Amino acid sequence: MSLVILFVFLGAAVIAMPIAHALLAAALAAAASTDRVPLDLLVQQMVAQVQSFPLIAIPFFMLTGTLMMGGRLGEALVGVLSTLIGRFHGGPAQVGVLSSTLFGGVSGSAVADASAIGSLLIPWHKRLGYPAAFSAATLAAAATIDILIPPSIPMILFALTSNASIASLFVAGVLPGFLMCGGFMAMCWWVGRRRNFPRDTAAFDGSAFRRHLLYASPAVLLPVLIIVFLRFGIATPTEVAVLSTLYAGLVSALVYRDLSWKRLNDAIQHAGLATGVVLLVIMASAAIGWLLTYDQMPQGIARWVQDNVHAAWLVILLMNLLMLFLGMFIDLPAAVLLLTPVFVPLAQSIGMDMTQLGIMMVVNLAIGLYTPPVGTTLFITSALARVKVGQTVRELGPFYLVAFGVLALVSYVPASILR
Repeated sequence: MSLVILFVFLGAAVIAMPIAHALLAAALAAAASTDRVPLDLLVQQMVAQVQSFPLIAIPFFMLTGTLMMGGRLGEALVGVLSTLIGRFHGGPAQVGVLSSTLFGGVSGSAVADASAIGSLLIPWHKRLGYPAAFSAATLAAAATIDILIPPSIPMILFALTSNASIASLFVAGVLPGFLMCGGFMAMCWWVGRRRNFPRDTAAFDGSAFRRHLLYASPAVLLPVLIIVFLRFGIATPTEVAVLSTLYAGLVSALVYRDLSWKRLNDAIQHAGLATGVVLLVIMASAAIGWLLTYDQMPQGIARWVQDNVHAAWLVILLMNLLMLFLGMFIDLPAAVLLLTPVFVPLAQSIGMDMTQLGIMMVVNLAIGLYTPPVGTTLFITSALARVKVGQTVRELGPFYLVAFGVLALVSYVPASILR
């Protein structure tokens, strides 16, 4: 069955079938290829996977991000950062990195980050005369910080599949996210200085900075509250998601006063549609995962690795290479759900903590989001900047260096993320 799943899925992907539909087609073909798997049992496995309380967090975190960034907050956030660092070498690009890092605390979706921040910053970069391709590359890479800074939808999916602690994953993702942010900002400064990119030449306006900072502070406070609530056990991740949505609604209505019935309706529809897509991928991936487990494919891979690869560092390297490769072709949610059942036995065989595996997987697959041929944030920012994808890819070299450095730290120095 494993070979049938592989060939049908690859064939469906080649003809550009949506990932969820390709997974469903592969699952049905595998089930039809044998009389050992009743179709009604396959459907039960699909439905059972989405009957999970932690999954309720996904639509609420998506709704939080839409409410916070769909109004005046985005402009205030960009305003305070551009006033602070827009004058330095690579400053406009650094504004993009910091904006994505702060936006990561209210969303959890790299695609939403790339769309929201890109639509705000790319026109500003162009008015400054900034290279459009470098702007697109910066925002494509920086958007993936969103899935490391809590809340993170991929981490929720990993926890659902591996039985890891969502709170532990959220806390462990903070340091890699900040390291990625600092590294990307350093690269923006270095490239901006070396190539003498244009900067915002306006003098620092202290009063404007304080005004923007005060205006944006309610949103900046949200990720801090999420970490505090999770770290000290005040609320579960699902409860935190609901509370964050309530917080976002109150801030939009009472502080920014831009929450109309139309915007609320649009935000709910957007969150509902996005959640529907994620749930369809979860159900299809659950069918594939159950069939692979029934076929004992994950256990077979674990046994082969244990028999042939004896060094733990080499096992980690092989897992990283496979995740990097598959992340270039498969959407991140589907990749998390498909790879987790395969890598959990391998990680357990070398004594790796599930939290470390989850962070390592998210960092790996985040790199795939801005790597061709199927880099989602890469295509979004290139389209917003109106440049060819190849031009954007040529500007991504420094960002890959930073990302691989963080990946190596997460993979081989577990003490850096485990507490």
